[in-house]
Amino acid sequence: MCGSDGETQYGNQQPGNEQTSTSFIQAQPIVVFPLRHGILAGLDVSHVDFDPHLSALRQELDCIGEVDMDLIPKHNIVHRLEKRKLLIAINCVAGLAIFFFGYDQGMMGSVNVSIDYGAYRMGYGDVDDENGQVVVKDSTLQGGIVSVYYLGTLVGCLLGGWIGEKIGRIKVMAIGSIWGVIGASLQTSARLVNGIGTGMLNVIVPVWATETASHTSRGQFVAIEFTLNIFGVVVAYWLGFGCSFLDDGYSPFVWRFPIAFQIIPLIFLFAIVWFFPESPRWLVKVGREAEARYILGRLRGEDDYGLAEAEFQDIRNVAELEKKSGKLNSYFHMLWDAMPKRLGGGTSGNLHIGRRVQLVIWLQILQEWIGIAGVTIYANDIFSQAGYSVFKSRWIAGINDIFYMFSTLIAVFTLDRLGRRVSLFWGNIVMGIAMFLSGGFSRLAQNNPNDESKRAAYGAAGAAFTFVFTAGFGATWLTIPWLYPAEIFPLQVRAKGNAWGVVGWSIGNGWTTLLLPTMFKNISEKTFYVFGACNFISIPIVWAFYPESNQRTLEEMDLLFAADSVWNWDAEKTFARLKAENPDLVQAAQRHQSVVDGLEGGGGVKKGGHRGMSLVPGGEKMVVESEDAHGSGDGGM
Repeated sequence: MCGSDGETQYGNQQPGNEQTSTSFIQAQPIVVFPLRHGILAGLDVSHVDFDPHLSALRQELDCIGEVDMDLIPKHNIVHRLEKRKLLIAINCVAGLAIFFFGYDQGMMGSVNVSIDYGAYRMGYGDVDDENGQVVVKDSTLQGGIVSVYYLGTLVGCLLGGWIGEKIGRIKVMAIGSIWGVIGASLQTSARLVNGIGTGMLNVIVPVWATETASHTSRGQFVAIEFTLNIFGVVVAYWLGFGCSFLDDGYSPFVWRFPIAFQIIPLIFLFAIVWFFPESPRWLVKVGREAEARYILGRLRGEDDYGLAEAEFQDIRNVAELEKKSGKLNSYFHMLWDAMPKRLGGGTSGNLHIGRRVQLVIWLQILQEWIGIAGVTIYANDIFSQAGYSVFKSRWIAGINDIFYMFSTLIAVFTLDRLGRRVSLFWGNIVMGIAMFLSGGFSRLAQNNPNDESKRAAYGAAGAAFTFVFTAGFGATWLTIPWLYPAEIFPLQVRAKGNAWGVVGWSIGNGWTTLLLPTMFKNISEKTFYVFGACNFISIPIVWAFYPESNQRTLEEMDLLFAADSVWNWDAEKTFARLKAENPDLVQAAQRHQSVVDGLEGGGGVKKGGHRGMSLVPGGEKMVVESEDAHGSGDGGM
């Protein structure tokens, strides 16, 4: 029975009649607001198969139905779609943002080789009238022009992560899209500005996607988005290829139109993002729990509302625990946290945020140094060595991009089955072998300049292994370095944590694009040997330091990184021990309980208890207690 307007009511728990361990609804306050449309209006929960211990949930849902509808606007699609349909809609919007990211990167490949841009406007090359190509004479200038874009993404990701924690995921996506429009409009003078907009979208979209997806399908969810990312690369390449025929490639339109074209998806993104729900986890973080509970219920579906409520309780309880260790959550403190305590590190206690920051930065740097930047930028040169004409080399490079796009579909079906670590391992093996063979065959082609048949055969073999490399990368390393940072950070700093991953990507991309022209000029095909070596070096690094995040909820990640040791096997042992010592925690989702409740059997936060986890500096034990001990209701309304 709900109370009057504004009245705070508690679950029907009488002294001496405590709830059993299988009931996930602790005695919680419910704030009742005037009924207008009702957030849960029209939601029929009478048919749900509640067990005897879930009667409190039915009463709570009835009361939640009276929350003011104005909290979530009528035009939001969360009122019309639920479960799979809602997730697909969210995935489409996230995919549109990631499509822009891919297009923006791929677009510069055709812009950089356009005659008007490279030879006349930027001045880093001369025109070869015989082939109609730009011959680079200043590789440092060319690399620097490309690298300034990644400086922009670095600035943008830090800015996006910071404001994303304050104003939410949706608003940052809108700001990032407008910033990208401004950068595209200013064109040549605004690669830095354009990079800022891209960085903001890069940092917030994966977070929004992972915070709305189920833990059993996060990998598939993000992998689909990165299929659209490479589709953006494909569109950019073929659009640039088509424009290159205008005025024999001398027209400024060749590079101006591809830059301007990116405005279209950005404006569309800005227009539709307001119709989509905010991340329920961010809403919990800022105290807007009624909205979060409703959105989460719609995401998981009316028929699984009990599981949705269990997930909501996990999110709320873990968020409360993390707040106790969230006093030093600036970018500096997150990075410095990895340092020894005597140097001022270790401020996050058993959350070990600094360790997570280091992991995501280096995972993104490794992604660039295993070879994708070299293969993408210098694909035309690789195919030219096979004896193909300039024209044929260019369209074969475009076919390689299409092959690359379809290879990403492998990740859609494997990431949640094989896991992140195994996928990275087999990707490194395939790509490492492909890089060594591609470099070797390229050398053989160069060693036979007078034997046309041998040169063509060796060159074709080198080109074939380029296809193998891009397929291996698309199926594994393309997606995981973007998925992993969005998974492993605590809710309190998830956007900022993902920003550190984009920092690593910006450093890796800027570093490689600046050095690759010089490397290819001085050591030629041996550059591919460097990439091959980086692939095999990555295997022991991932094996030793990166715990598996697959099939674990976002709220379980704090337990996965609770060990003081940096080694993966210690992290897994600690995680397994916590689960073994706390059976309720192991079966939280199945038994409709909180992940944190398993530590001591309650909800909320208090100190003490021999089985509590230490999540705060100084090792204070933190366990869960009933919210009614605090007498506080859902806040932030």
